[in-house]
Amino acid sequence: MGAEERKQQEKEIKRKDIIDAAEKVFFANGYENSSMDAVAKKAEFSKRTVYVYFNSKEQIYFEIMIRGYRQLLRMMEEGFGNEKPASALDELHCIFYTLFSFRQKHADYFKAIMEYETKDDGYQCGVTDDSKEECYRLGEEVLSFLIEALKKGKNDGSFKRDMNCEKTALILWAFTIGIFNACGRKKEYLENYHHTSVEDFLEESFQLMIQLVSAKETVV
Repeated sequence: MGAEERKQQEKEIKRKDIIDAAEKVFFANGYENSSMDAVAKKAEFSKRTVYVYFNSKEQIYFEIMIRGYRQLLRMMEEGFGNEKPASALDELHCIFYTLFSFRQKHADYFKAIMEYETKDDGYQCGVTDDSKEECYRLGEEVLSFLIEALKKGKNDGSFKRDMNCEKTALILWAFTIGIFNACGRKKEYLENYHHTSVEDFLEESFQLMIQLVSAKETVV
């Protein structure tokens, strides 16, 4: 390994160390309550060194979201590989429950992605174009699983023929996230006031989602 390659490798190691430290700080204290000083202290670097690698706290958070998206994509690919869905309905089922599993197993990454999706554009100040583009690209890759499943159902006649698959995928994504947030925050409310478990609520929600796109009036 030459001197230049070694130098580049050292940079990548430091960059990873900073992101690892930032994850611990942001996930423990929340993004709003965290600072670059805290990140630098956790990483055992000077604040100046941290700013050599990242322009802002926002940029580091984008890198954490990128990690989250990549983990979600791995789970999607594994889910499709393990379940081998044979129909569009099976694909939607796999996507829905893989997303829920991601929320359960990687709650901090899920929260990071959700916070990003609900913040205004001012949140992106200080974030490099490369980080933004990678985040957008990965987000679209996740959405493409939904779009392709809807196209498959549209083509085989199981879903509505006049459906705009891209817009419908966005709606189903928003629908799904709302369901998962309700399951996470309202578990006791669902059980005590509506006498339903999270599992039953999830399945009923999925069936309702299918009714929205199904070519049939009801889903058995």
